[in-house]
Amino acid sequence: MADREHVQELSLFLLDYATSLLGAGVHTSRAVRNISRIAEAYGYRADISLSQKNIMMSISSQEDATVRRTTVRKLKPLHFNFVHIQDLSALTWRAWDDRVPLGVLVEEYHRMMAKARYPMWLVMLCASAANASFCRLFGGDWTAMGVVFVATFAGFFIRQMLAKRHLNHLAIFVIAAFVASMIASMATCHHWGGTPEVALASSVLFLVPGVQLINAVMDLLDGHILNGVQRGIQAGMLIICIALGLTLTMLIVGIQWMS
Repeated sequence: MADREHVQELSLFLLDYATSLLGAGVHTSRAVRNISRIAEAYGYRADISLSQKNIMMSISSQEDATVRRTTVRKLKPLHFNFVHIQDLSALTWRAWDDRVPLGVLVEEYHRMMAKARYPMWLVMLCASAANASFCRLFGGDWTAMGVVFVATFAGFFIRQMLAKRHLNHLAIFVIAAFVASMIASMATCHHWGGTPEVALASSVLFLVPGVQLINAVMDLLDGHILNGVQRGIQAGMLIICIALGLTLTMLIVGIQWMS
């Protein structure tokens, strides 16, 4: 009975762990490897099936195959967080190397997840500065960089506010791209600086789903074809939404690209 209670506790913890790890932005192979390492540390085998929406996990004892538990959970969309990825990966080695009791591992997990996130205003400022730097890399002048900074700040703010209201994520990308590019288009309309077209093109780069694209490629290379294709299609849809928002701005303002 104790074993059956233990496998249930471990299964529930691994589901929470997997949801947090995948939501933080890891590729499939890393998630499977980390989950399996924890399960093996406590004498169990983990068989995992992952998709973009759900995780199915079967935990069985290495000593007694009748002690097992199969569970399915819907994955929640979370924010990418590389600090969480680092902490959660380190947690697996706490289980493997130190063989800490499961209760201790669960407490450490909850303590990690309860860490305060960076203030939203700081994230917005850093994202705006990074996008302005992209503008500079693509040949934009200081005026264009300033315009991109303001446009990114506004677009990022709109994106966060709409996400809190649980609007469809595709619509969020269209609206955020439209707002950012509309602000940046003022540089073209009023001839601010010498590179207004660079400001317009750079204003939506903060929305490009780089993590999804990288994970899609890594999943394909690791043999997780279905997940790789799913992530690639999702990233492609987001890129199309960004293009739609930018195109809408150009149609309204009357900008002819490269004219």
